[in-house]
Amino acid sequence: MNDSKHVLSNPWQALRGLTQARIALGRSGVSVPTSAQLDFQLAHARARDAVHMALDTDALAAALAATGYACLTAHSACPDRATYLQRPDLGRMLDAPSRAALAAAAPASCDLALVIGDGLSALAIEQNAQPFLAVLLARLQQEQWKVGPIVIASQARVAIGDEIGQWLNAHAVAVLIGERPGLSSPDSMGIYMSWAPRVGLSDADRNCISNVRPAGLGYDEAAYRLHYLLTQARQRGMSGVLLKDDTVADDLALSAGKGNFLLR
Repeated sequence: MNDSKHVLSNPWQALRGLTQARIALGRSGVSVPTSAQLDFQLAHARARDAVHMALDTDALAAALAATGYACLTAHSACPDRATYLQRPDLGRMLDAPSRAALAAAAPASCDLALVIGDGLSALAIEQNAQPFLAVLLARLQQEQWKVGPIVIASQARVAIGDEIGQWLNAHAVAVLIGERPGLSSPDSMGIYMSWAPRVGLSDADRNCISNVRPAGLGYDEAAYRLHYLLTQARQRGMSGVLLKDDTVADDLALSAGKGNFLLR
């Protein structure tokens, strides 16, 4: 019988309080406990749902209207979700109607283009994009950054931001996108920043800030890091591997006096 009465505990059970990773699950006979197996199946189902969930672009655009910034919608060359999952290359480029719309709305120039893409987790965008932008825009307003229209891109991959930034005549682009769901993080948002965005840039030309969500990297810290990278990119005229993130993240565990559990 595989139930809680017959589960043998693991000697490093206490470490489970320090991570969301599936460690120290114990065992029942030669198997993992039923509860652990059910938790795994639920997490897997949530990750699959996050991948296939559609982003409500209308609701997000309405919410962003309160920021006072213009908001546009765009679509990649992927006609549907199935194509998006099978053809990453098409998710990196805009369809023809989106190019025409961006060309018509493009400012003469702007300091920053903000792109919100559904990516592989629309859930991450629905939960994190708006509160993160509220913090970031407050920082940028203090320095009078000229921000172009906020673009919500559907069936989007990261590189679509470079084409959008090019159409909007932006000096830099920041792409907020849903990351590939993990079994403990179906709601993780990534941020990718490029200087002088244009079609053809590679991953080496971008800076990445990952795992932005309340249970990961908080909005204040993520906005601080992105603001730092944008400022340095503008001063140096570069991004990616040529631009290092020299910000020092606060170690909440150590500052709270908890110390390093490895040193106990």
